[in-house]
Amino acid sequence: MALTILKKFQDHADAWTKVDQILEFAQNKDTKFFALVILESLIKYRWKSLPREQCEGIKTYIVSLIIKLSSDPNLFAREKMLINKLNIIFVQILKQEWPNYWGSFIPEIVSSSKTNETLCENNMNILKILSEEIFDFSEEQMTQAKIQNLKTNFEKEFSLINELCQYILEKATKASLVKATLITLQKFLNWIPLHYIFATPMGSQNAEPSALLNLLLFKYLPEPHFRTETLKCLIEIGSLTLTSTHDNAFIIIINQVMTQMKQIKPDPTKIPEQYEDGDPNEQNFIHALTLFLTGFFRAHIKTMENPQNVPFLKLGHEILVSISSVDDIEIFKICLEYWNFLSSTLYADINTYTTLLNSPPRVQLYKTILVKVRVVLIDKMAKPEEVIVVQDENGNAVRELTKDTDSLTLYESMRETLIFLTNLDAENTQQIMLDKLNSLIAYKEWSCAKLNTLCWAIGSISGAQSKEQEKRFLVTVIKELLELCQIKRGKDNKAIIASDIMYIVGQYPRFLKDHWKFLKTVVNKLFEFMHESHPGVQDMACDTFLKISKQCKRKFVIQQLDESQPFINELLINLLVIVQDLEAPQIQTFYEAVGYMIGAVPDHATRDKLVGALMEQPNQQWFFIMSQASASVENLFIIDSIRSLVNILKINHRVAMALGNAYLSQMTKIYLDLLNVYRTYSDYISKKPEIYRHTIGQAMRTVKKETLKLLETFVDKTEDKGSIYANFTPHLLNAILGDYQTNIPEVRDPEVLSLLTVLITSLKTHIYPDVTKILEAVFECTLGMITKNFEDYPYHRINFFNLIRAINTNAFQVFHNLQPAQFKLLIDCIIWAFKHTERNISETGLHILKEMIENVSKDINVANQFFPTYYVSLLNDVLFILTDSLHKSGFLLQCEILKTLFQIVENGICTVPLFDLSQNPGINTNSEYVKTVTGRYLESFPNLTKPQILSIVNRFFERIHGNPDDFKNTVRDFLIQLKEFQGSDNVELYQQERELEKQENFRKAQTIPGLVKQDYNVDMGDN
Repeated sequence: MALTILKKFQDHADAWTKVDQILEFAQNKDTKFFALVILESLIKYRWKSLPREQCEGIKTYIVSLIIKLSSDPNLFAREKMLINKLNIIFVQILKQEWPNYWGSFIPEIVSSSKTNETLCENNMNILKILSEEIFDFSEEQMTQAKIQNLKTNFEKEFSLINELCQYILEKATKASLVKATLITLQKFLNWIPLHYIFATPMGSQNAEPSALLNLLLFKYLPEPHFRTETLKCLIEIGSLTLTSTHDNAFIIIINQVMTQMKQIKPDPTKIPEQYEDGDPNEQNFIHALTLFLTGFFRAHIKTMENPQNVPFLKLGHEILVSISSVDDIEIFKICLEYWNFLSSTLYADINTYTTLLNSPPRVQLYKTILVKVRVVLIDKMAKPEEVIVVQDENGNAVRELTKDTDSLTLYESMRETLIFLTNLDAENTQQIMLDKLNSLIAYKEWSCAKLNTLCWAIGSISGAQSKEQEKRFLVTVIKELLELCQIKRGKDNKAIIASDIMYIVGQYPRFLKDHWKFLKTVVNKLFEFMHESHPGVQDMACDTFLKISKQCKRKFVIQQLDESQPFINELLINLLVIVQDLEAPQIQTFYEAVGYMIGAVPDHATRDKLVGALMEQPNQQWFFIMSQASASVENLFIIDSIRSLVNILKINHRVAMALGNAYLSQMTKIYLDLLNVYRTYSDYISKKPEIYRHTIGQAMRTVKKETLKLLETFVDKTEDKGSIYANFTPHLLNAILGDYQTNIPEVRDPEVLSLLTVLITSLKTHIYPDVTKILEAVFECTLGMITKNFEDYPYHRINFFNLIRAINTNAFQVFHNLQPAQFKLLIDCIIWAFKHTERNISETGLHILKEMIENVSKDINVANQFFPTYYVSLLNDVLFILTDSLHKSGFLLQCEILKTLFQIVENGICTVPLFDLSQNPGINTNSEYVKTVTGRYLESFPNLTKPQILSIVNRFFERIHGNPDDFKNTVRDFLIQLKEFQGSDNVELYQQERELEKQENFRKAQTIPGLVKQDYNVDMGDN
């Protein structure tokens, strides 16, 4: 009840007028915060609509309240949280008022700071928040023009702030004021004009530290109490990349930091010991030191490599190596990022170094450091995704069922860094790994955990060595591990070792393809592991077998030297023995793996014969169940028979995925029976719809679902589309369409819609005659299921819209045959889709709309029929989701559609009027009318004035030609002006830029041996 009353009060337009009374008389702190939230909302979203006298009154009240609370040390300490909120509100006022209506703000705050230390401390907090708002968080909250204006004015007046900071650091006696100043200064240092950091004497080629920087280096860095905050300031300065003029100042900075480090006892290169026992202040210092060193070296590595600076360089890197061993994952990630930077830049040097020396001088300079870095990374290697056998907290080997995404991300970063380090010196990397392996095998330091990290590291460097290096290394490693697996006692130990062996061999397909005997030994060892009962080992054996089969498939189907027959023949003879201890899902994986092998056989007759041999046992089960059903259909309703059918269908599906076009011979054998079983279960469920809630009904539905998935894969993978349509599609449509249309919603299978989508995208023109029939069967009945709300039938939703998109893309002409009411229903359904709050459905709806508009625009007659009816409503609906913060993820598509809609009227694609001339006097063109419609829509936003709206609409139309980014950026600035996009997460508006950056990074990675993992879904060819 109380919350409801508060919400009503908050929504009242004049609630803000009571804020001062609430702050003065309320005793409850939560009530005061609630009042401040109301005031903050007013300032953010309605400030420009207030009369100036009210703006001035609010501003004066907030300033006086802050001064009152922050001038008294006792009040300042007691009301800290309230003051912090007031500071945030004050900065929101500043963003609206400064500099246009409050040009004297900076001189005033500087002047008041010198009157009272407590007030000064709070003023520093205000300046910090202001700096963050303008320079750190502004991109997603303000237009580019406003950001630039505030930055320019802040920089223009910074001399006063600089004098204040220097004054405080020279005169202050209050420790909390000094810390607040250092923290605020840190926020300034990445944008302030350089002459405030560096002072360059007349005629000098080298910049010296300014007075402010000297205070940091020589007064506060040596003070343990301020060391961490000072280091954070130096982090910002040290990470600047400037001209060689500033080298001298940077050397003074690193010199002083290293001097202070040398005075820390014990030895700073032994940090892990003191870190683990340190108090939070020491830990914060180590964190700051890590950031300083990594940032400094990234920015000034070339300067530090000058001979006179090498001692500081080496000491700093020794400290970083030591810090890398600290048992703190966040600190390790910072170090890892730096080691990745260093190793990647050194690798780049190798590619450009053309002398006859073994390696460039820079690589030699870091040689001993890189050895230690390799050791640290190998010792701390994260677990890769493929490993599912792990140790629990009690040291027992168990199967891990969940994926730790943070751990997988860390593994990828470590793998990438080790790839660079291996490319720099493969011999050293190998030697470290072999020494550690020998130590473990000799029981000098046996540990399953150490063996795991070592083996994960060994697997991670695949592709980063030459073939000869890889051969020697891998043969040694696998030989040692296989022997260890034989001699090591304890079921858990054996499971861990088996897991490590399987992970490693799965990572080296190039080596396996080049060495048949080794490949055969590995596969036979996997078959042994398939009989191992320990949790996870069988799973991993099957997964590894599948991975190797995909990559090396042709090696198994050709006769190798010294072999009497291809390996596939031997495997098929022993298949039932190999899989006898496996569970059903593992058997399905095994069959898929063999399917990839058989799919590599070039001769059709031989391939079909092998498919028959592979599927012999599942087919025997299938035909036995079919024969029983022929005797009595009741036999199909026995639960054990249904479960057997599910397993057989899943095997067929996995084999179909692997064989592709070669699955045709198997499908021909079971196709008619497959559809008969589908119809039988459909009829049974249709007559007894309540059965779907019971075990037997659910099992029948599973058979139907697996049938549909199998058919979808078959249609998609088979190459002769004409044959598919003529020989398979008529029976298929007869089996699924009537069942879907007439059954109750709860038992309609969403897989039907997915199969129909694949039929249309795969068969294209062949399926045209049946598309109308498909729409009649599924369109209205599915809409009835999914349009009641946004939650029910989620799989039907996305599959349905994928189907509509497939028809729109591949058979758009079919829509011409719809009755006007049906076509209107189609458009409504598309609108409903892109207004959906589920991201994938909304974006699918946007794709459909975009592609439909493009299809309509290709024919002037169609355009002249379509746009007068639907243009304006579609424009308003697109503007609605564009300005609705629930649909930010579709921003790029929304921009493209809006731009296309504007281009349609600007370029005359629609040649008939979109408006009634008699109802719109003074409007002569479609372009003028659309501008008016757009303006009317924008009038619904109270914080936009009419001149602003006119300016926005004109800018939209000015930007629809030329650079595509111009229109997108204009829309982005407009959205940030709106209430719905203020104060919320707007990163989705920058999605395109992030995607382009990812693509460029991937392109670069492809040029580095081993950096991009080999694709196990694609055969690399035989070497």
